[in-house]
Amino acid sequence: MPFSETIRTIRLAMKSLLLHKLRSGLTMLGIVFGVFSVIAMLAIGEGASAQAQQQVLALGATNIIIVTVKPPADSQSGGGGGSRGGGGGRGGFVVPQYGLLRSDYDLLTKTLSTISGAVRMREIPSEARYLQRTLNVRLVGSTTEYLNMNHLAVLRGRFLSDKDEAEVANVAVLGAETASTLFPFDDPIGQSILVRNARYMIVGVMRSRTSSAAIGGSMSGQEFNKDIYIPLSTFRSRIGDTIFTRMSGTFSAEQVELNQITLKVKNREDVVPTSEVVKESLKRSHGGKPDYDVIVPLELLRQADQIRQIFNIVLGSIAAISLVVGGIGIMNIMLATVTERTREIGIRRALGARQRDIINQFLTETIVLSGSGGVIGILMGLATPFAFFGIKHIVHNYVLDRTSGESPMAKIFSDMEPQVALWSLPVAFGISVTIGIIFGIYPARSAARMDPIEALRHE
Repeated sequence: MPFSETIRTIRLAMKSLLLHKLRSGLTMLGIVFGVFSVIAMLAIGEGASAQAQQQVLALGATNIIIVTVKPPADSQSGGGGGSRGGGGGRGGFVVPQYGLLRSDYDLLTKTLSTISGAVRMREIPSEARYLQRTLNVRLVGSTTEYLNMNHLAVLRGRFLSDKDEAEVANVAVLGAETASTLFPFDDPIGQSILVRNARYMIVGVMRSRTSSAAIGGSMSGQEFNKDIYIPLSTFRSRIGDTIFTRMSGTFSAEQVELNQITLKVKNREDVVPTSEVVKESLKRSHGGKPDYDVIVPLELLRQADQIRQIFNIVLGSIAAISLVVGGIGIMNIMLATVTERTREIGIRRALGARQRDIINQFLTETIVLSGSGGVIGILMGLATPFAFFGIKHIVHNYVLDRTSGESPMAKIFSDMEPQVALWSLPVAFGISVTIGIIFGIYPARSAARMDPIEALRHE
């Protein structure tokens, strides 16, 4: 078809559609909301996936994280390997011992040639006090490598040093929220805080950092902003491996040497093979006792990507159904239009119009209808992040505040950040036009096959 004839056909199609503005607008709504729903649902899926991947990447794509897991009561009583028996206690009380050992750290760091760094850590919940202010915190004993391994940054002062570790120094570094709560008006650097009947001089304050996500049932989420960091040697000297707890008249104790060991692998392709070696080594040293877990963020990242693809397919398919419904609406209206314009079709055929010309005329109308709806739907889809921002604001003001942040719906909207996938824009528009063509072919062919004489007689 020549270009000038194409332009003339499009103008004629638009003129025909504008003769019935309300009907054309209502028919277009099916395509508009179909395209919008495709883009919006894929944006929600991309946002949820990006959030999950960001949380996994925060753990380090080349890291292998080994965490202590408290085994079931029957596993503790049964005893695993010979070296994993209970420790001594008070008056014959046997203290259950489980989890990672310092010997595990030495074994892994000395035998694995594929790692470029390692950090060990011990943690317990504690209460920190400064003057009359108190705060429940996570007391973390670690080394200077903990800073880079967990993507932390110092706001003021410094982090723990090798000298602090060697001298068993009574120094501490505060998380952002810990510092602002205990020292709302004063500079904490150089001050002393009381933790578990021991005083620590503050040498640094950390920048605020988002919490890490919980991984399954073995690795809980970490609230870095409520941390207090002290040298690992100081932790062992002041607190020890055995923790005694009294609650509601009951007495309990447990002995743990390390809560977590993080290994940094040199090359990404060596992460999975190295993790298999780690699992096999720990299985032998722990005698099969289920008191640890090996977490590989790279594997979690691949799983998150697979879930994203499935999520996009499911959401896209659901949204595409609305496009099909819109296409059915277009077919219905075009069939009615063909009936209304039977005499016009007869006149055009009598003046020499071919069947192909009639098909082009009606098919162009459906393409203009679906294409216009697709453009409007894309514009609405691009506004999805802004619409979610408004919804989050409403949820925060009317749901989150009234439920103290405990509402699951409020939590979902609070964490979600939709991201419009650019590839979804041409895909959604292409589907809308294709739907218009598919559902417009039958009415166009019906119009072209009309007998000209019978069409002219139609009243």
